[in-house]
Amino acid sequence: MARQQFGAVTFLVRDYDEAVAFFTRQLGFRLLEDTPLGPDKRWVRVAPAGAGEAGPSLLLARAATPEQAAAVGRQAGGRVFLFLETDDFARDHAAMLAAGVVFDEAPRREPYGTVAVFRDLYGNKWDLLQRA
Repeated sequence: MARQQFGAVTFLVRDYDEAVAFFTRQLGFRLLEDTPLGPDKRWVRVAPAGAGEAGPSLLLARAATPEQAAAVGRQAGGRVFLFLETDDFARDHAAMLAAGVVFDEAPRREPYGTVAVFRDLYGNKWDLLQRA
């Protein structure tokens, strides 16, 4: 049977540089690629520090139309958009708080693990999650 996986997920941004700064400085992601594709377009990929080079990444895409601009920060219609899994919730939660990441709630234990909702620089909701 063929093996498939997600390569990248498009993540709409207002500005490439501010998004790269947030992901690399506040979330500790790695910048995998930043290739100019023309005067106003770049191929920019970021991924969590523990992800492999070929693993899933976020493709940062600058909003180029009014419709895309309206979707920045609302990519999941106000629901949790992405799930950042960790092997050490306390470590990553503390590091993210120290870096200025805004959490909507205190950490909570659920049957599936320890979780807390945080927001990215545009207001999209994410779960920081350590599975049980």
